[in-house]
Amino acid sequence: MIRYECRFIDKIVEEVFCKVKPVHLDVAIHPIGMKSRVEQMETLLHLGANDVRIVGIYGMAGIGKTTIAKAVYNQICDGFEGSSCLLNIKANSEQSNGLVHLQEQVLFDILKLKDLNIGSIDEGITLIEDRIRGKRVLVILDDVDDLRQIYSLVGHCEWFGPGSRVIATTRDEHLLTQLRVNGKYEVKQLDQLESLQLFSWHAFQIAHPVEGFRDLSTRAVEYAGGLPLALEVLGSFLSGRSVIEWETELKILQKAPPNKIQKILRVSFDSLEDDRKFIFLDIACFFIGWEKEYVIKVLDACGFSSISGIRILIQSSLLRIDGRNKLTMHDLIRDMGGELVREESPRYPGKRSRLWCREDVFDVLNKHTGSGVVEGLILGSPPEVLVEGLILHPPPSKVNYYFKTEAFTHMKNLRLLQIDDVNLTGSYEYLSKELRWLCWQKCPLEFLPQHLYLENLVVLDMRHSNVKQIWKKNRMLYNLKVLNLGGSENLIKLPCFSQVPHLEILILEGCTNLALLHESIGHLKELVFLNLKNCVNLRNLPRSISQLKSLETLNLSGCRRLHKLPQKLGDLTALKELLANGTAIKRRVRLWCWGLWCWLLLVDGWD
Repeated sequence: MIRYECRFIDKIVEEVFCKVKPVHLDVAIHPIGMKSRVEQMETLLHLGANDVRIVGIYGMAGIGKTTIAKAVYNQICDGFEGSSCLLNIKANSEQSNGLVHLQEQVLFDILKLKDLNIGSIDEGITLIEDRIRGKRVLVILDDVDDLRQIYSLVGHCEWFGPGSRVIATTRDEHLLTQLRVNGKYEVKQLDQLESLQLFSWHAFQIAHPVEGFRDLSTRAVEYAGGLPLALEVLGSFLSGRSVIEWETELKILQKAPPNKIQKILRVSFDSLEDDRKFIFLDIACFFIGWEKEYVIKVLDACGFSSISGIRILIQSSLLRIDGRNKLTMHDLIRDMGGELVREESPRYPGKRSRLWCREDVFDVLNKHTGSGVVEGLILGSPPEVLVEGLILHPPPSKVNYYFKTEAFTHMKNLRLLQIDDVNLTGSYEYLSKELRWLCWQKCPLEFLPQHLYLENLVVLDMRHSNVKQIWKKNRMLYNLKVLNLGGSENLIKLPCFSQVPHLEILILEGCTNLALLHESIGHLKELVFLNLKNCVNLRNLPRSISQLKSLETLNLSGCRRLHKLPQKLGDLTALKELLANGTAIKRRVRLWCWGLWCWLLLVDGWD
């Protein structure tokens, strides 16, 4: 009898404890950097306020969104009448009756209602509204990707009592905007010290690398790029291995990320629509470090809606825009993109859609194994800012690579091609007619061959080339929008611009032998940016330049033989920026720009 009573009392205590004190969640074995992040979240939550607030946590897969949400939950859950933490909502909602089961979990967590049998999502919404209305609750919604999931689980937040808080984690920042959250917290990568500590705990079970492994640990940490998931996986993976094994494994990892990391990172990619997957792969393989507007022009030319696509990638934490408006991406996400392409044909690079690895490119071009699957191929130099000041590198003394044009015979769908430092021999008819982007820096040719099909080109980038003129006979390039010949010191003649009517950007910076602009430049009604910086032999500007009604930036800096500007330069009504330091212009000019008088005092050198 006594034993029965003891069990009965224990059962009562368990029930009371369950109702009074919420169960804390397992957060992380080594919660490095968690304290400051939890404090920032508490600031956004305004726990002292008596309103109902919803705060979002967003960032790429593996960055630690769920860990932070659980840590916040543990920190504050005791101050609410009821609390619930719903993990992996996206994955669970895809299961049969997944949202219904999550609704049942919410009601159990907050009200301790057992044996619920909700028949439908609508029934669950009504039940949650009726039973939880007016209560001061805390709800964590982890990994949401659809507003329907949120509405099914917490309905309208005004159902809850004053002081209630909802925290939603997602990879999609735009979802939080749609949800009209009261605050957003973007999870940043761990810094160098935090990364090394977290990695060391998993690799050595202490807070720092052991003797003999510091340099290797630094390499591993740099590869992981501050991503907690990667640091944990790599540390655990390398734990207990010898120095030689570390060296070997790090080389392998740089070519193919571990499966566990890839599996998680690929969740964001798999959720994209097909066109956005193509945009992601193009950027990951070809355009990291390139200026955003430049890439938009290229991808738009390929038939993609790149502005919205790039926005979606940013919102999904797969892509970032840095302070210089360049595209950037976490190295592991970039590597994941590369691995997706490699999986298209693990053994035969010529059957992959994109080629960027130097070894693969050499193999395909030397063995002529390229196929119709190939859409992009690069053998290139690092990108530079295209519009906001061209950074020039000295041209090499000789071409580094030699290939035959026949290597491109079967690449009929090639749309993106970068072949810097390359000399091609043979007929140019072999090159694809689908080319939208041709980047041929340090091209050794004096002019582009007539048989090279350029009619679909949107961007032609030939910086530091040997060209004296781009092509001998006039060619109608109706689609060309960007022409970059910067640093081409042998250039002496420009084409008739009436044949490129939609040109928007023309860069001739550092073309030191160019003495004049073709009078037909006035035909470029859509030209926005004209860079003539350091064209030291340029003596005059054609009068027709005043007809460029769309021109916003004109850079004449360093044109030291330029003595005057055309009289009607004031007709450039869209002009926002005129740079003319280092010229020989000595007179006062006034321009009519957007209805405002803009005075420019031009004196010797403008120095």
